[in-house]
Amino acid sequence: MTANNEGKKWSEIPIGGVVDRPGSSEDYKTGEWRDSRPIHIPEKCINCMICWSVCPDCAVVGKDGDFKEFNYDYCKGCGVCAEECPVDAIKMEEEGDFPNSVEEKK
Repeated sequence: MTANNEGKKWSEIPIGGVVDRPGSSEDYKTGEWRDSRPIHIPEKCINCMICWSVCPDCAVVGKDGDFKEFNYDYCKGCGVCAEECPVDAIKMEEEGDFPNSVEEKK
């Protein structure tokens, strides 16, 4: 979510740091911060959901108690999920290795 201030006078642009409308963290997709992304390896996964419990961004999506996917819109690539996975079912890979990566969006 970005403000379009083109064509406005300086006095019409909101002061930085001011919350000028209500919202929630769902409005701010932070996945573009990532420089590496977690990759799920289904054949190794035991669906312990430790990745889900340790993810600081709630980017691990589960369904019926099993791993479903990563929500890359919010994953910042910290690697905690891969570090804590007891069976190495998650590996971290460089973001630039993927189609639609951050570099391609620019």
